Amino acid sequence: MDFDELKQVLEMVREHDLTELELERPDFKIRVRKGPSGQLQAVTPVAAVVAASAPVAPSAVAAPMAVPAEDVDLAVLKSPIVGTFYRSSEPGSAPFTDVGSRVKKGQVLCIIEAMKLMNEITSDVDGEVVKVFVENGQAVQYGERLFAIRPN
Repeated sequence: MDFDELKQVLEMVREHDLTELELERPDFKIRVRKGPSGQLQAVTPVAAVVAASAPVAPSAVAAPMAVPAEDVDLAVLKSPIVGTFYRSSEPGSAPFTDVGSRVKKGQVLCIIEAMKLMNEITSDVDGEVVKVFVENGQAVQYGERLFAIRPN
């Protein structure tokens, strides 16, 4: 299931005021449930939860993760949500950061749009950006690698 299909499922749940919907395919299963506050949540079997109707706090970050042995000194920032990755705040403007840029803890690195909400993704380490794994405008999944940062 790609991002557009997931978006359609969530819109259908809202449109028809469903409280729960389960969709199963041979290689994929998803359950969408409306919480007590009316907030939609899509829950996959691997327990990844996507808040579909509420923005993620601006300070939302993904924990740094280790990468292959040759890059053990790098922290990898992963996507905390499903959405569309943007490197800048608007089309045509300069990216928040680029390879070789020095970043500070709490600095905005990108925006992930999820259900028409713009979520700022920030760094949780001081260091140098050594790799950007995602292209501007590309759909990203929960846990997908976004940036590799060499901590100070």
